[in-house]
Amino acid sequence: MNMKILIIFTILFVILVSLSLFFIFKDTSELPSKQIYGAGFTYYDIEKIKTSLAEQNIFISTPVAITDHTISQYCTFFDGNVQKTPQYCTTTVILDSEGNTLGNINIGGDTVSPILAIANLETPSLDSKQDEVYTVFQVMIETLVCDCWEDKKSEDFESISAWLDAAQAFYTIEQRDIKSNIDGLGEYQLILEITSKKDSILQTLLILK
Repeated sequence: MNMKILIIFTILFVILVSLSLFFIFKDTSELPSKQIYGAGFTYYDIEKIKTSLAEQNIFISTPVAITDHTISQYCTFFDGNVQKTPQYCTTTVILDSEGNTLGNINIGGDTVSPILAIANLETPSLDSKQDEVYTVFQVMIETLVCDCWEDKKSEDFESISAWLDAAQAFYTIEQRDIKSNIDGLGEYQLILEITSKKDSILQTLLILK
C-alpha cells in the first residue's frame, strides 16, 4: 500500500516539475524577443543603415562590441546634468566613397536592447563632406526613429536638412560650439552638436529613447 502511494506521489512530482520547467523555459525564451523588438530600434538595425548608406556610396564596417573601460568614449550621454554610460556598446567605422574615414556610428544600452545611437562625424571644415554628413544623419533618423518628419516635424524645421542647415548657420554666425534638440519625434529625443576641434569640426547626432 505504501509502495503504491509512493509511486503515485513520484509520478505527480515528475509531472509538476515538468510543467514548471515548461513554463520557465517558455517565459524566458519569449522575453528577449519582446525586449529586442518591442521597444524601438535594435542592434540589428545597423544592417538597415549599412544597406541604405551603401546605396549612397557610404560604407560602414561590421559592429565591434566595446566592453572595457573605454566604453565611455563611445556611448556616453547626459540625462539632465548627469553623465551616463550604458553597460554595452557597439561601434562601426564610416568610410566615404574614397575609402576615407568619416567617423563612427555607436549604439549602446544593455546586452539585449539599446537605448541610444550616436553618429560622430569629423571633417576638416563645416563645408567639407556636407552631403555625406547629411546623408548619414538622415538615414539614421529615418531608420532608427521613423520616416515621419513631415508629419511630426517641429514648427521651426520643415525637414531634417532644414534642421541641419539652421544648426550649421548658427555655428557659422556665432563661431562657437552649439547644441540643438528636437523632442517628440516618434517619442525620441534628437540632439545635434557641432564642436570645434584643433584642425577639424565634429558633428554629433544623438538619438535617445
